[in-house]
Amino acid sequence: MALVRRFQEAEAKGDLDMLDELLAPEFVDHSLLEGQEPGREGYKRQLAEQHAALSDVRCIIEDQIAKGEKVATRFTLRSIHDRGEYRGLMPRDKEVEVTAMTFHRIQGGKIVEEWSEGSGSAEIAQAHLEQEVLKRERVEQELRVARGIQQASLPKEVPELTGWQITPYYQPAREVGGDFYDFHLLPEGRLGLVVGDATGKGVPAALVMSTTCGMLQLAAQALGSSSPAEILSRVNETLLARIPDNMFVTCFYAILDPESGRLRYANAGHDLPFLHRGRVEAEELRARGMPLGLMPGMGYEEKEVELDVGEGVFFYSDGLVEAHDPEGEMFGFPRLRALIAQHAEEESLGEYLMEELYSFVGEGWEQEDDITLLTLERSAT
Repeated sequence: MALVRRFQEAEAKGDLDMLDELLAPEFVDHSLLEGQEPGREGYKRQLAEQHAALSDVRCIIEDQIAKGEKVATRFTLRSIHDRGEYRGLMPRDKEVEVTAMTFHRIQGGKIVEEWSEGSGSAEIAQAHLEQEVLKRERVEQELRVARGIQQASLPKEVPELTGWQITPYYQPAREVGGDFYDFHLLPEGRLGLVVGDATGKGVPAALVMSTTCGMLQLAAQALGSSSPAEILSRVNETLLARIPDNMFVTCFYAILDPESGRLRYANAGHDLPFLHRGRVEAEELRARGMPLGLMPGMGYEEKEVELDVGEGVFFYSDGLVEAHDPEGEMFGFPRLRALIAQHAEEESLGEYLMEELYSFVGEGWEQEDDITLLTLERSAT
């Protein structure tokens, strides 16, 4: 029994030299842990990994019986998991208590075999469950924070313009993305409209979209400009130094003159809006420009279109066109373009497209990304 006591004291101390002295070269561990190599070296390596993760390891022998060459020991092992990862568990900074029973066979003054059974596996399984619960709680909290940031950044009211109808639609995914839209009241009765999307998910995307919304608002007010390209260029330079290198923002900016119906626009890499003129093929509003926050010194092409009564522009984010049906097919740009042309004027375009989307994806659809739709239509005064 004295030999086994020395052995267990050496285990508690992590004394590998003493284990070398007490374990027979042909030592066999009959209760291998997952991933543990058999034999004496595997046993020592597992113990070294344990001590690299645990501190203040104490072994309290509760009972011990010897018969012939076999020794049975009942003991309690206490330690603090505070140094490093152990069996897939991150440090918990708490005392861990394990009760166990071991059987050793001794031959020629060396331990040649060990059998063990204890509460260690159950304790680790419970700890894994607790850490998974905490992880899920953290994820849910982050999602709530991201949703709060995003909702606070979106406009509370839709501008009312005589002879114009503006209809936003926003539906966040469970894992919040970086979609946004906004309206800027500009000099001489003009209105700025912006739709964009910051890359990524969760809090980082929400923070970047919130920052971008604020910068666009400030740039529009400071410049008092009728040039969307100028606003995008200014925001690109400012944003570049304030967001992570692996993130960027796509953004379509348009300025409407309600009196004339002229819409000037520039695009920073965003999905192309569609101009719809009744039941004819929808026309893409193209303008060249890189996403915001990618490269300095970017210029943005600027174009103009004039909207007559009954005509409008449909802005959207990629959450619509990149939605998949159960077979993995994307909703896609061609389908969207065709549906816009087929749309009856009596029905809201946004509602019509969402109905078509739900029909396409089928029941049980899990929304992959935020969906933002914004329609601008000129109506009879």
